[in-house]
Amino acid sequence: MSQNIYDNQGFFEGYAQLPRSQQGLAGAPEWPALQAMLPALSGKRVLDLGCGYGWFCRAARELGAGEVTGIDLSTRMLARAAELTRDDRIHYQQGDLARLELSREPFDLVYSSLALHYLPEVNSLFAQIHGALAAGGSFVFSVEHPIFTCPQPQGWLVDEEGRRSWPINGYQREGERVSNWLAEGVIKYHRTLGTYLNALIGAGFEIRHVEDWGPTAGQIAANPALAEEAERPMLLLVAVQKPLS
Repeated sequence: MSQNIYDNQGFFEGYAQLPRSQQGLAGAPEWPALQAMLPALSGKRVLDLGCGYGWFCRAARELGAGEVTGIDLSTRMLARAAELTRDDRIHYQQGDLARLELSREPFDLVYSSLALHYLPEVNSLFAQIHGALAAGGSFVFSVEHPIFTCPQPQGWLVDEEGRRSWPINGYQREGERVSNWLAEGVIKYHRTLGTYLNALIGAGFEIRHVEDWGPTAGQIAANPALAEEAERPMLLLVAVQKPLS
């Protein structure tokens, strides 16, 4: 079973203070780039894996989706999502993405934001997603970038002139990484860019778009704290498609 860190009281309280928790997708600077990768959603069936507070589920409905299902391991996150949602076309359910078995009733879009790096492996999940998508359906997701996840410990190196560099060590050593982000002992998993992409290809997907996300100049001007994100990619954004035949 995956580590259910979001049901840790201290972690959950810390997470609730983040801009993306308080402002929703408006507080997620990568959202404009992710939104540009989405297919048209009018009347479509959508699945959100690791739905958290349900921000994307509600956004998908605003973009025209006909039915949306959100799955998350955390009961605290699901309770908050239910509090924020007033829409009988959005359904939430508890599930462990590491052991997920999806119905064969096809979805048109499967979406996941910053959840897959908590899983020890992704091959079985990618196969499940491929099987649950309609022909031509899309899978769009974000994860912490392999450049961000590889070092242990994570953190900037600062030289004598104050220049900051992100260490790239242990890149080829895939597997568990432990950090003290919002709580002690948060377990995530590092895998290389090649592992992600080859797992998608192996599951039968066609790759449409891959982005080493970084903030735009306009975003940095509006929020100078984002400037460090232009020094190394923190997030990897990927859009793939199930072939039509």
